[in-house]
Amino acid sequence: MPERPASPPPAGRNLLFLREEELRLAQDLLYFGYRDFTAGADRILDGLGMGRAHHRVIHFVGRAPGIKVGELLAILAITKQSLGRVLQPLIEQGYVRQSPGLTDKRQRLLHLTPTGEALERQLFEAQREWVLRAYREAGPQAVEGFRQVMRGLMGPEARAQFEGLERQSGRARPAFLRSA
Repeated sequence: MPERPASPPPAGRNLLFLREEELRLAQDLLYFGYRDFTAGADRILDGLGMGRAHHRVIHFVGRAPGIKVGELLAILAITKQSLGRVLQPLIEQGYVRQSPGLTDKRQRLLHLTPTGEALERQLFEAQREWVLRAYREAGPQAVEGFRQVMRGLMGPEARAQFEGLERQSGRARPAFLRSA
């Protein structure tokens, strides 16, 4: 009779006893995963004379059309000056447009132009297959575990910002999962 393969270890095995080496391996996974996840988008951006800071602006303006400059500053956790160095060229090159707030004209609301939307789509597609493949290989339980781990890596402010984006996209988590 052939030997049955060993079943996978139960989820959460040894979590109370994570050793330094296991934590370093987690950092390695984050580094290598991020490196390869961003490589395709980096090539596109490089061809346009842009970098990851431009990508972050395009991503979040695309995810939240009409986002206020102050909200974008909070999400990116950068200074006005740093945002200005990235945002101004995006406006001048026709990727982002800026308009005054509807009730408070001092507010600056940001939207992608059709050119910006096309670039955002191209950047998304360059990364979409990486996430799709990883999610398919890992399965639904691992996907939820990944989301929990990533939320766990966020501080309270980042988590609140992320949950705001979830609500805007219509993908808010059920209340019973929000504390996870």
